[in-house]
Amino acid sequence: MNALILAAHDGQQLDASTACVVTAARSLAAGGQVHILVVGHGVAAVADQAATLAGVSAVLTADAPAFAALNAETLSRQVAALAAPYAWILATHNLQARAALPRAAALAGAAYLSDVTRTSPDALERPAYAGAVVTRVQPIATSTFLTVRASAFQAAPTAATAAPVQDVPPVEADVRTSILGREGSTSTRPDLGRARIVVAGGRGVGSAENMAKVEHLADHLGAAVGASRAAVDAGFASNSVQIGQTGKVVAPDLYVALGISGAIQHLAGIKDAKCIVAINRDPDAPIFQIADYGIVGDLFDALPSLESGLPAAAA
Repeated sequence: MNALILAAHDGQQLDASTACVVTAARSLAAGGQVHILVVGHGVAAVADQAATLAGVSAVLTADAPAFAALNAETLSRQVAALAAPYAWILATHNLQARAALPRAAALAGAAYLSDVTRTSPDALERPAYAGAVVTRVQPIATSTFLTVRASAFQAAPTAATAAPVQDVPPVEADVRTSILGREGSTSTRPDLGRARIVVAGGRGVGSAENMAKVEHLADHLGAAVGASRAAVDAGFASNSVQIGQTGKVVAPDLYVALGISGAIQHLAGIKDAKCIVAINRDPDAPIFQIADYGIVGDLFDALPSLESGLPAAAA
């Protein structure tokens, strides 16, 4: 019942979600070993970081110059080439894994499940119909590939002793597709996927200029900024901060929804929030059905009161 985890990283830093996937893998391995696979070019530092996670028996590194701009096809080849000894192959539910793991499962003749929120050797749980129901799945295949919702699991702690790191042969790169470039956003705000407080704006914000007022409240609270798909489609916010079924899933201690009606696709991305505060003019907005606190009114009247009444984040 050994498990292999595909590490999420940017080439220099291991993504914190990988520690959450380790927790999921340990519950599946049932006494077996948990290994982490780091794929890329010049990723020795990432491998060393992965080796410090408690519960990891070994870190495998596939390092090649051709992996500097890694496409999903090449990554799937690498994962499939190493899959045979493992009953479980896991990754965080990000764009890269969602593209690579189904391909790898097909190459290995294995089962694939996405967005798993609970793991055990007997059954896996995952949301369906935009989170309206939770399905329990019992894999019958000898090998199962799955992506894991990191916010549903506690991060593995740091181990007292680092696991060994070993190189594995890199596969031949698939050159039928290539990555032409990457666009990233830089921000001093907390990462949206791991923030304790998230302030999000929806269509009710009205404009990109008004979205700046939402961002000002977020900065006051030391919070991450999010947006509904309607706000992103309207050009009020970038796609990188979209929350929901087709965006990011968040699980903050506090989620402040400003001008968000609460379409089911958006609610699927905030179901794990501990406390939801909603402000909307429409008293029948679906967001009020799940909100812990709701204000029916103009969000621009409420924003100054919120900012003056809530303590500022420590510098």
